[in-house]
Amino acid sequence: MQSLYGAIANYKLYYMEKKSKGLGDTIAKITKTTGIKKVVDTVAKATGKDCGCNKRQDNLNRLFPYNN
Repeated sequence: MQSLYGAIANYKLYYMEKKSKGLGDTIAKITKTTGIKKVVDTVAKATGKDCGCNKRQDNLNRLFPYNN
């Protein structure tokens, strides 16, 4: 079983070091971390409709890019 310290370290490696290209990536990280994404995916699966998250994320990245 993984320790809490190890879980936090893995989280930082995956989410914090992965640079956001724009606003869409930042919002995606926040919704995944808070659990909103899991709820949306569950509802989308139950209704059989796509939530449109990926398309929205791409559009927000294109409209509001970060200048890295």
